[in-house]
Amino acid sequence: MRSHLPRVLIVEDEKAIAELISVNLRHNGFTPIWSEDGDSAQREIDSVLPDVILLDWMLPGQSGVALAKKWRADPRIKAVPILMLTARGDESDKVLGLDAGADDYITKPFSTQELLARIRAVLRRRAPEQVAESVTLGALSLDGASYRVTFAGQTLKMGPTEFKLLSFLMHHTERVHSRSQLLDKVWGDHVFIEERTVDVHVKRLREALGEAGSMIETVRGAGYRLTVNAHAT
Repeated sequence: MRSHLPRVLIVEDEKAIAELISVNLRHNGFTPIWSEDGDSAQREIDSVLPDVILLDWMLPGQSGVALAKKWRADPRIKAVPILMLTARGDESDKVLGLDAGADDYITKPFSTQELLARIRAVLRRRAPEQVAESVTLGALSLDGASYRVTFAGQTLKMGPTEFKLLSFLMHHTERVHSRSQLLDKVWGDHVFIEERTVDVHVKRLREALGEAGSMIETVRGAGYRLTVNAHAT
């Protein structure tokens, strides 16, 4: 029986770039699907959920940033990794893309090997077996099997990267972890991922945790620590 080839939805209005990406993906064990704008991409997603979305920033109609925000708000789509493709390389643009919900950010022009490595990295990150068993700290509970986080009995919503980051921090409380250590432990293959990405995901995790967000402390010049403070009980 043939195993499932990961489906990669390419949302890109430049046909030449989309075709180049498609050929390379096909030759490396992926099934590429091309959409040239947000509307056609939405139709593809409604039909079959992709394993990864490669999303161009500049698109006719809705921008890639607007689409990322929309898809992150959709319960069915929010767990699908999004890689933002763009010619905009400024740090402020990268932060905007990551804040919109992108899991990673690739600046054009990029090499095929870099693109493939990043796709494989987000697919590894998504794998459920990478999340450790359940853990409870005061009123905060994380269930590795059901991918559910609750605080004071209320279910919290968060993306897959935030879930994995929280799982690691909850299993290693009261210790300071540098950004590079978190990239190693949470992201795994971080050769192409910038340390700034960690800050964006920590910010997103704190927002998802609400009142429990203060459990994650920033240790200036060192990194982050999850501490069981008064908010955890």
